[in-house]
Amino acid sequence: MPTNNLSVPGIIGIAILVILVLAIIVRNIYVVQQSRAYVVERLGAFHSVWGVGLHLKVPFIERVVKKVSLKEQVADFDPQPVITKDNVTMQIDTVIYFQITDPKLYTYGVEYPMNAIENLTATTLRNIIGELELDQSLTSRDTINAKMRAILDEATDPWGIKVNRVELKNILPPREIQNAMEKQMKAERERRESILQAEGEKASKILVAEGEKQSAILKADAAKQAKIMAAEAEAASIMKVQQALADAMRMLNENAPNDQVIKLKALEAFQKAADGKATKIIIPSEIQGLAGLAASAKTLLEDDKPEQNQ
Repeated sequence: MPTNNLSVPGIIGIAILVILVLAIIVRNIYVVQQSRAYVVERLGAFHSVWGVGLHLKVPFIERVVKKVSLKEQVADFDPQPVITKDNVTMQIDTVIYFQITDPKLYTYGVEYPMNAIENLTATTLRNIIGELELDQSLTSRDTINAKMRAILDEATDPWGIKVNRVELKNILPPREIQNAMEKQMKAERERRESILQAEGEKASKILVAEGEKQSAILKADAAKQAKIMAAEAEAASIMKVQQALADAMRMLNENAPNDQVIKLKALEAFQKAADGKATKIIIPSEIQGLAGLAASAKTLLEDDKPEQNQ
């Protein structure tokens, strides 16, 4: 009589088959992360590029050929020997910042893309440096970087790569050139030091001269002010004397003096003049008569004094 119950080996076989199917399905489920892309082939030909998200690959028919990072990447290449226009050999190493913009071209465009970029960088650097002399090579980094970036960016477009920046990391000339450059730099520093010292001495002398000039101006101004003040004092003194004489004359006029008083005043004035250092004094005739009268009166008074004493 047939039974509907499966045998144990049949159950085990079905379970193994289910497990295998689930394993195959799980193994063909892909989760593409941010800033990444997967290049997928179907039966050996390019099929699609998977972006961010969940994807299911057809087993045994499709395969993920390449997992590409879309982030900006940095490639530091070893130093390369280059020769300048004036036949100086230098060692220069470069750093390139690039980004993969087309995963398909990056996968199928060139074999070993990084090796291709390194060789292209070396040849481009030799071509650019070969057109420059040593001094230009050492002082034109920005120009060299810009030229290399433009050339490399254009050359890597078919590879799905965009070159964002190119930097010359180190430029190492021969040792004898380095020694000569160090001596030149030392001489330049000494020259600048001498110039600075000379400029300092010049500025110091200018300041001293300016100080002496200001001092002389201040002294002259002080002497001028002193003379002005002395002149003003003398003028004030003269004015006071003249004012006193004017006041005296005004008082005399107000008191209406007679001729005798005026003559006596004149006599007193000439007596004071005679007390000075003048050797000759001219006395008017009118005052001479008064002077004789005064002398006679004085003699009489002196003669009367002895008789009274007796």
